[in-house]
Amino acid sequence: MLSTLHKQLLNDYQQDFPLSPTPYLDIANSLGVTEEEVLAAFSVLSEQDFISRIGPIIQPNQLGISTLVAMAIPETHIIKVADIVSQFPEVNHNYEREHRFNLWFVLIASDQQHLSSVIEKIELQTSFKTMQLPLLEDYFINLGFQLNLEPQEENLFVSA
Repeated sequence: MLSTLHKQLLNDYQQDFPLSPTPYLDIANSLGVTEEEVLAAFSVLSEQDFISRIGPIIQPNQLGISTLVAMAIPETHIIKVADIVSQFPEVNHNYEREHRFNLWFVLIASDQQHLSSVIEKIELQTSFKTMQLPLLEDYFINLGFQLNLEPQEENLFVSA
């Protein structure tokens, strides 16, 4: 169960994380808690898979080059292949989909040569081919969400 602090951190800092030398202290001061409490709460959220990372979201192809990659992996190999793919620091947004192409990820590299090199290494280490889906048109989808901070009243229905 999420504490009020956990919910506040998830609600308030999905998109407006402080850009300062002391962001966790800034958050703590704004919420009236200690920096240690903020760090501990983020640690719990990470351990419980509520968050996977804290970091910037950079527009595609603003720093280097990126591509969406899809792979068709037999179900019996999906976890092993996903683990291999996730070990590359150039990979983010690695996720499974219900489709013949069931493993998808975004790959970001400094240039086309680096990108091609990483794709080649992934194919060699996994023994599966990739399908690159480069960005043709940019769409922004806000993936933020609000958690209810107030306890819900139970709805009680009485039948006659």
